Formats: sequence, structure tokens, C-alpha cells
Amino acid sequence: PTQSATAALTLTITTATLHLTTGTLPNGQVGSAYSATLAASGGTTPYSWTLVSGALPPGLSLNASTGLISGTPTTAVSGAALTFKVTDSGSPTQSATAALTLTITTAALRITTSALPSGQVGVPYSVNLTVTGGTAPYTWTLTAGPLPGGLSLSAAGVISGTPTAVVTAAPFTVQVTDSGSPPQSTTANLNLTVSPYVITVSAISPKTAALTITQTLSASATTSDAAGVRWTLTPAGGSISPTTSLSGANVTVTAPETAGVYTLTATSVTDPTKSFSIKVAVTDLAGVFTYHNDLARDGANTQEYALTTTNVNTTSFGKLFTCQVDGAVYSQPLWVANLTVAGVKRNVLFTATQHDSLYAFDADTGAQLWKVSLIDAAHGAASGETTVPSGPTGHLVGAGDGDITPEVGVTSTPVVDSAAGVLYVVSKSVNAAGTTFYQRLHAIDYITGSEQSGSPVVIAATYPGTGSGGTTVTFSARQQNQRSGLALVNGTVYIAWASHEDTSPWFGWVMAYKYNGGSFSQSAALNVTPNVRGGGIWMGGGAPSADSAGHLYLITGNGVFDANSGTAPNNDYGDSFLQLTAGLTVSSYFAPSDEASDDTGDFDFGSGGSALVLNLPSGSPQHLVIGGGKDGALYLLNGDSMGGKGDANARQCFLNRAGNVPCGVGNHGAGIFATAAFWNSTLYIAGVNGPLNAFVFNSSNLFNTLPASQSPSTFGFPGSTPSVSATPAASNGIVWALNNSQYCTPQSPGCGPAVLHAYDATNLASELWNSSLVTTNAAGNAVKFTVPTVANGKVYVGTRGNNTGGVYGSGGVYGEVDVYGLKP
Repeated sequence: PTQSATAALTLTITTATLHLTTGTLPNGQVGSAYSATLAASGGTTPYSWTLVSGALPPGLSLNASTGLISGTPTTAVSGAALTFKVTDSGSPTQSATAALTLTITTAALRITTSALPSGQVGVPYSVNLTVTGGTAPYTWTLTAGPLPGGLSLSAAGVISGTPTAVVTAAPFTVQVTDSGSPPQSTTANLNLTVSPYVITVSAISPKTAALTITQTLSASATTSDAAGVRWTLTPAGGSISPTTSLSGANVTVTAPETAGVYTLTATSVTDPTKSFSIKVAVTDLAGVFTYHNDLARDGANTQEYALTTTNVNTTSFGKLFTCQVDGAVYSQPLWVANLTVAGVKRNVLFTATQHDSLYAFDADTGAQLWKVSLIDAAHGAASGETTVPSGPTGHLVGAGDGDITPEVGVTSTPVVDSAAGVLYVVSKSVNAAGTTFYQRLHAIDYITGSEQSGSPVVIAATYPGTGSGGTTVTFSARQQNQRSGLALVNGTVYIAWASHEDTSPWFGWVMAYKYNGGSFSQSAALNVTPNVRGGGIWMGGGAPSADSAGHLYLITGNGVFDANSGTAPNNDYGDSFLQLTAGLTVSSYFAPSDEASDDTGDFDFGSGGSALVLNLPSGSPQHLVIGGGKDGALYLLNGDSMGGKGDANARQCFLNRAGNVPCGVGNHGAGIFATAAFWNSTLYIAGVNGPLNAFVFNSSNLFNTLPASQSPSTFGFPGSTPSVSATPAASNGIVWALNNSQYCTPQSPGCGPAVLHAYDATNLASELWNSSLVTTNAAGNAVKFTVPTVANGKVYVGTRGNNTGGVYGSGGVYGEVDVYGLKP
């Protein structure tokens, strides 16, 4: 049988003893990634690791959780003593240590420069040799060579100097030694090519230049010549300071005192065969002092050297800048050369606005030099005066048709007396109550904008006549529209008037004022229709012209003509072409055969300003005038004996249109609201809805009645008053014409930018450029009758800015002058 027995026993299970089992650490290298993980056995995981003595080389670190030593060492060490400790997670904890060593060796020394840039004879050369590994600092030596002549190797590894001879792939050997212990050394075989010195003079800034005589220009050249460039201007003239410059450094070029086209050249100092040149156009144009350039009103600037038929194109020519003003610019901008304003000599642009302001701008940069209000106390106005509201809303002149919108201030083109330093301008204003109107003639110091002593004068006049129901007619500052430009003839300022939208009572007035430096005096006054009203002198904003004998010429609009009557009244000159003496008496006149139907049918003879004078050198006739009006008929007259009434008394009558259609009742050409330009025996004019026409003046002192050429584009109302630029040798003739048909007032077919056109004057069918071809060339919104001014390589165009004809203040820019020229 089985037996059983029991016994009580005990059993103990202990944790294994913790040991750090890593016996050695792998070596590392400076700059190379390093990784080694410490290991342990026994104890209770997880372990934690610490470095209890010594320091890891810079760039390495110990991960306490994993025992990973990692990083990129940056410093070499040899057998660095390190003691690591591992601790387990048991209870109680166990720890173990191990003493290890770590060696980080220096990276192998290696020259990394494998190729050298080529050098040029005579050009300073410098290149740094590069190396990796080893221990800095390094020492470089040339162990085989030699280096090309003029070059040397420094201990710091810089090859430098100025090569003296041409070599092709010259071989040499360089050695570099580091500062380690022990030191490392390595070598590299290199070669260096030295080529002949190739100098470039690649550009001059600016690439084109237009200067007035003695005007200065800042110029610079781009060159590879370390010695720089030497500057010359040919033909000789003017000055350049300094005469040599380094690449990119500015020099000051002072234009010669003789006009012409010069060549500015930058020539390499080291190699005189290398150079770069630009053309510098120098003009002796003293100024555009008056409407359409001169008293002949021919619109020709024959002292223009910069603008040519080859460089006026979309590549080289465009809008340069804009001069913002405070109102619409109905007047032609005027330009004066070489004025010293604010201590600086410059070309100056003068602009008057319908806000009764006058501005002076630097004509070449657009910087505003001064601005004055012509209706403040300093310029003779009473407190509270404003410009005169006009247009459909709140108008104080006209019938509300908005012929001028939104205000009337300065409408006509001023005139400059350069000898006296005075600008004459007529302002229009009204008192705060809207009951008293003023027109004033101002004499403005064009350097400062201040009023001259004894200026302004309030314009007033009376004249014998029955047109107002009594025996005298009185000038009305409210009713009379001072639209036509001012004329300065032999020291006398002549001013002419028409109406605001034919709102009666109004007359055609002409007045003469003299300024003696201390006061104004009215030397004469003329009412051309004192008994019948009308007879306004509009001329599309054109100014009366004058011949070499001092006679004035102008054209009147609708009004009764009775000058050929044998009984009084016989001094009413409606729809007439008049020659006036300096004292404003009618010395000769012409009226077309259809004068009566012109008056009743509103075909104003005087809508056009083509009171153009041809001063022939000798013979009879010596003074020829030409003009036309709404019916498009151009009349050529003997200015000295205009013939009286009747087409038979004209030297010639022809229509502003293609085809030999005779003048006469019912035969109309393109209506004329413009002043013609005349250059190189050719008359240029653009009528309403017609092209720009060119009529040639022939050896018989008559015009060929068929246009020699026509522009491809047509011009809506009011046509266009062109200007011409050319050289004195009659070359590079360009006709500039504005299409202002989208002039924004209620009578306009629309509102949009003025468009400036440029045509070859020898063939109008060749359009060189216009401002609508490139978006950035667009001008401000158009103003009818505005005339472009061309001077010193630039074209100046007056506009109403972005105003669309609304009340003053609508739109952000109420007026501007857009400036076009050769791109810099």
C-alpha cells in the first residue's frame, strides 16, 4: 500500500547582476556623422544612461534613454577618457559603470579647387584656393610651376596680381599643409589661361539726349576697362567734367552754345579702339512764348534736332511723365529755355488752368516749381472770388449748354515777354454772391509767379455804337468769352473776345494794353460789331497773327456786315477777315461773297483761327494771310490789300477737301475750327470729320488746291490744329496733331483720352506713331481746341485729367499736362 509525507520549503529568484557590456567605442572623423550605442545586460529594463566623467567631443551627444552617442564631431580628439554609467529600473536599482576611450580623427586633407578662371593681360586677377579636411590654418606653397607672369601664390592660398603675358593652360602644382599633429599635406595639379585683354565700352546712359544750349546732362558709361573711359563731344564744343570716369561713374556734360546734333563718345583709356557713342541733340530754341509758336501762327518749331522720323515710334518714343494741375487745360502750354528758378537753371513749362491757376514745371522732369492762384489777394482779387461756374448745372455764363465745363477761369493761351521776364494772362472770376464778374490782365514774374508792380488791371472798355440800345456799348466781363490766344506785338498785348454760347448781349471786342513795368494802360479798344452785336473772335482758340509791319490779322464770326455801306452805320464787320493797325483801326478787310448766308446759317467765317501770315521776302504782295471757317472754304488774301467784300477779291479760294470743287454757296469742305500749320511751303490743317490735309504753296504764290497727301485717320469735331517739328535744314519734318473729339462736355459725342498723332510731314499717309497704340501712352481726357507744344525733344499736351465734364471736384485729377518724348 502507498504512503505519503509532506514538507514545507522556500524558493528565492534573484535579478541578474547589471553589467555595462560595451568594451570599446568606434573611432570617428571630424565632419562625418558618428553613431555608437552603449549596451548593458542584467538588471531590470529600461535603462538610463549618463556620462559621469570626461566630455564628449563637440558635436556629439548621449541619448539618456537609448545610450546612443551620435552627431557630427567638429574637433579631433585622441583617446578621450569617458566614464559611462547605466542604471536599471529595479527596486532596489542597480548601477554599473565602464571606462571607455573615444578617438575622433581629423578628416583627410583635400584640395577642392579643380579649375581656375581665366585671366586677361593687364586686368587685376585674384582667386582663392579652397581645401577641406585637416586642421586649419593651412599653408600653401607652389611646388612646381611657374605661375603666369605677374601672378603669385600667397601662403593663405590666394593667387593674385596682374597678368603680363598671354599663356594657354599654363600648368603648375600647389601643396597645402594643415596645422594638425602630425600635419597632413596634399597637392593638386592646376592650370591657368591668360588671354589678351578684351575691353568693352558697352553703353552710355541715357541712350538719347535732348538739350538746350548750355544745358547740362548727367551721363555714365559701362566698361570693362579698369582704367575707365575718356569722354569727348564732337564737333568740339561745350564741356565735360571730369573728362575721364570709371565704369558707372557720372560725368556732367554741358551742351555747346551752337545748336546741332553732336556725338558724345566714351573711349577706353587702355584701348582707344574701343568706344561707345550716343547722339546729343542741342537746340537753340529760346522758347515757345506764344500760341502756335510765333506771330505768323505757323506752328512750326524749326529748331528741333532730337525728334526724327526714325526715332518717333513705339519702341523709342512714348509718355515720359504727367504734370497734374487743378483744372482743365484749354490753353496751349508755353515753354521757355534756360531759366534760373529756385537757383537752378532749367527749361520751364508754363500752364494755365480753368481753375484760375498758373503753374511752372521743370519741363524735363515734371517737378512743380511754383503754383499761384490768379484770384487770390496777392493777384488782385477780392475776398471770396471764385472761378465762374459753367455747364448744365449752376451756370453763370452761357445758356447751360456746357460749351466750357465745369468752370471758366483761364481759357486763352497766355503770352510770354522773355525780354521783360513777364507772362501775360487773362483770368475770369466772379464774386461770392455771383453778381459781379471780373476779367483781369495779369503781368506775372515768370521766375516766381508773383504779380508785377501795378498789375493786374481790371479789363473794361466802352465803344461808340447802338448795339446796346444807346449810343455806347460797354464791355461785359460776364458775357464776353476770352477764348482766342493773347498776342504780344511790339510791346503791346492784344486781347480778343467772343461769347459764351451766343448768349446776348455780346460783341466782338479787341483791346490793346501796354505795361511799362509799373502799371498797365489801355492804348486802344475796338468793337468790330458795335451796332449789331455778334462778330465774336473765336478762331478755335487761335491768337491774332501779325506781319512784319506790325499789322494784326483776325477773323470774326457771325454778325451783320455793313462795312461796304455808303451810309452809317458802316463799321460792323461780321464774318470778316480784318487787318488792324497797332492802334486797332481797321486798315483793310475781306468778307466772303456768302457772308450774309454765313450769318443766317451759322457758318461762322471766324470759327477757324487760320489767320496765318506768310511774310514773303519781297515783292507785292508781301504779306499773305489765309483762313477759313465752318463751311470749309480757305481764302488766301493779300494782307496789305484784302479787297473788301466778294470772293473775286481773294487771291484764291479752295475747299479743305480732296477734289477740285469750287468755293461757293452750297459747296462745303471739312469745317475749320483750327489754325493751320505752315512749313516747307506746305499748309497743314485738319477739318471736322476729315483727314489732316497737306496743301503745297507753289512758285506762283498760290496753293495747289488738291492735297499733296492726307492722313489715314480722320478727326472729329473740332478737327485739329497741328504743330510741326523739323530742323533748320527742313529735314525730319513731323506733323503733330491731337484728336480731341471725345472732349467730355455735354455737346461732345463722348468722353475719352486726347490722342496725339505724329505723321511724316513729307507724306501724311505715313503715320509714325500715336498715343493709342500703347496703353501706357494714353493721355488724359480731351479738351477741345487744345494745341500740342513741341520743344527740345518733347511734346506737351494739355487735358482735363480724368474729369469727365462733371462739376468741379468730380474725378481725382481735374487737369494734367501729359509729356511725351524719347524714352530714357
